[in-house]
Amino acid sequence: MEIKIQNLIDSASCYNTVRELRWPEKVCCPHCKSIDVIKRGKDEVEVHKQRYECKTCTKRFDDLTNTVFAGHHQSLKVWIIFLYFLGLNLSTNQIAQELSLNKDDAQYMAEILRNGIVDKKPEVQLSGEVEFDEMYVVAGHKGNPEAVKKKIGWGE
Repeated sequence: MEIKIQNLIDSASCYNTVRELRWPEKVCCPHCKSIDVIKRGKDEVEVHKQRYECKTCTKRFDDLTNTVFAGHHQSLKVWIIFLYFLGLNLSTNQIAQELSLNKDDAQYMAEILRNGIVDKKPEVQLSGEVEFDEMYVVAGHKGNPEAVKKKIGWGE
């Protein structure tokens, strides 16, 4: 008997986890950040995906709006399992085989997830005293030879 990870995880749990991580206190509108939000039913295809409407800006959204998981034909469950396999350092070909995906689709999904992680990575802020060992200065300034001429008085 073959056991597949897809059979061990259910879509309802995936959506509940996304909601808990995204909105730990209360659902808020991804457009205007208002918490004056009402539920507007479930999705027809993904029956566990909740739809909402913001009473402040009147825009509609769902659990995945403005996330890397939004707007793709694969279910959230497949995306979550894919992300788990990436964390295990499996190749996209191995993941494609495990999830019965086209290898090009798997490559595309990996790019979406990696780019999403990079886009959300906070900018590094240095503070206090910062030290470094070496510095490499590019000598060539194409189109600006004056910039590389030795300056009189420097290091003499």
